[in-house]
Amino acid sequence: MPPLQKLRPQPDERLAFLQGFLRRPQQVGSVIPSSRFLERRVVELAGVASARLAVELGPGTGGTTRALLRALPADATLLAIEIDPRFASILRENPDPRLIVHEGSAEALGDALSRHGLGAPDAVVSGIPFSTMDAELGRRIARAIFEVLPAGGRFVAYQVRDRVHDVARPFFGRARVAVELRNLPPMRVYSWRKGEPVESRRRIRMRRRESA
Repeated sequence: MPPLQKLRPQPDERLAFLQGFLRRPQQVGSVIPSSRFLERRVVELAGVASARLAVELGPGTGGTTRALLRALPADATLLAIEIDPRFASILRENPDPRLIVHEGSAEALGDALSRHGLGAPDAVVSGIPFSTMDAELGRRIARAIFEVLPAGGRFVAYQVRDRVHDVARPFFGRARVAVELRNLPPMRVYSWRKGEPVESRRRIRMRRRESA
């Protein structure tokens, strides 16, 4: 198989993704992997092109993982944290030496970084479905992300619903929100930079009126 072909989603990976959704719908956010349009948007918002260390939570069968690796610098590292053993096994087949696959819960993000001798990440990207998990677990994951990110670090989450905003807002403040319609299902992409709160829509409207 040509090297580039290995990096593309294979039919058995798509089947594994569907089977993972049927086994644990509360842990898998969709019945099909993300579209390339969603992947590009997530990569751009996470700023991974200049990152030295990025973390992906809930990578599934690795579609977004491949997009992140394509954008990351040659000397960067990507830590992929996946709770599903079958998905983790598929991810480990990726030959890219910059990829570290950790099988476990996103709640233990800090422990995972320590276990692999990694420091603070520049960006955390999450595809885990906050809307289907227990709200308290979602808050613990959001807190774990906040605690490992340095000032200016980015947190990007692509979601069908807005629960992630509810659980992350106490730590990160208001999110910037984009919608990617070229995905099935359409996805909302929430993004934050630690320590840089987003202006409210009301304040933005007032500032525009003052400058008009």
